[in-house]
Amino acid sequence: MNLGASDKGGYYSGAFPFRAFEIMSLTKPEIVITYCTQCQWLLRAAWLAQELLSTFAEDLGRVALEPGTGGVFRITCNGVQIWERKADGGFPEAKVLKQRVRDQIDPQRDLGHNDRVQ
Repeated sequence: MNLGASDKGGYYSGAFPFRAFEIMSLTKPEIVITYCTQCQWLLRAAWLAQELLSTFAEDLGRVALEPGTGGVFRITCNGVQIWERKADGGFPEAKVLKQRVRDQIDPQRDLGHNDRVQ
């Protein structure tokens, strides 16, 4: 029996009609970075995505880049806004963003040098 499979490779044809990335996102947090294409903030968004993936490689189900317009630069974790350029007064430093993500997904986690006061 084919439970939701498509000819285009959409759904898994086994017992569960989920794509692998959908299963991952059910168990691990998802980060979405929405950036303004008009402002050409793709590289900044991609760099922050790379920083998060490097630090939280085993803890995140997905880090997605979402194009937007109108000066938007917003970062959410499972739909909860953790950074917004206008509200937070600019772009996040990687250290601050990592702390905010950590506070959402694993508040007890030690981020090593990112948690040290200088």
